Amino acid sequence: MTTTMRASTQTLTRIQNLARLYRSGYRSSTVDTTIDKLLTMEGAKAQRELLDLEERLAAFEKQYQLSSDEFHRRFHAGEMGDSADMFEWSAFYQMRTSVRERLDMLRGGAA
Repeated sequence: MTTTMRASTQTLTRIQNLARLYRSGYRSSTVDTTIDKLLTMEGAKAQRELLDLEERLAAFEKQYQLSSDEFHRRFHAGEMGDSADMFEWSAFYQMRTSVRERLDMLRGGAA
């Protein structure tokens, strides 16, 4: 197991331990404030990533005169070819989708 994986596993275990504490009735304003700050910081980071990805997508949209949503539909239908641009556009589209989902979770929209 890599150091990064080990750290992620330890973090997940700690979060689960806090969740168990809270479910048992434990409360801490320090933990509440820290988690709020952490979610705000991670949300701001994800928002910056989203803006960067949207700029990259806009460049492709302008170059090819096609919305990213329509491109994505057509690319997955096999209608857009297999140039490096198409794969890069697809990767940015998928990254944007992932960042949007992360933002939704950070904002409490999904569990």
